[in-house]
Amino acid sequence: MNFIRTDIKDVIICEPLVRGDNRGYFIETFREDKLEKFLGYKINFCQDNESKSSKGVLRGLHYQLPPYAQTKLVRVIKGRVLDVAIDIRKNSPTFGKHISVELSSENKKQLLIPRGFAHAFVVLEDDTIFTYKVDNYYSFECERGIAFDDIELGIDWILDINSLNLSTKDKVQPLLKDTNDLFDYRVNYYA
Repeated sequence: MNFIRTDIKDVIICEPLVRGDNRGYFIETFREDKLEKFLGYKINFCQDNESKSSKGVLRGLHYQLPPYAQTKLVRVIKGRVLDVAIDIRKNSPTFGKHISVELSSENKKQLLIPRGFAHAFVVLEDDTIFTYKVDNYYSFECERGIAFDDIELGIDWILDINSLNLSTKDKVQPLLKDTNDLFDYRVNYYA
């Protein structure tokens, strides 16, 4: 597995080694030992999630507050998405900046999104299956969101935003500047 730091060094692209022949392919999609060695800290994934979506579905920008903050390791099993992570750690040198990475069943890339980041993806192909590991359980009380169309974030969703399919809650999320529940860059959320 190859790990690549993005322009926001805590967001990591994970590229698995694909071994293929005329029968198909084999990949290791997760190796705790290699990931933890690269990161320099432990990750204890405890829950796997999966969604199936049509082209144009946008899910996010979501995050959870401590003590239920989550690290996510996301990938696409079938189809294609544009995956986005936004730094929401106050006082971070990259606060409000985002990383966008295309994840697909073809490129097999994964994205590691640490605690202190909001996450979203927009589906670029019908019948896309998206899956992810999290290192903390879901908590309705700690779930928060940010407006996907916050102009200050400057996210290019690739598709026409007027044609996107969002949940009711994702249509009414606050702008980043109006969000009070953010993370502190100086706090170690893995301690």
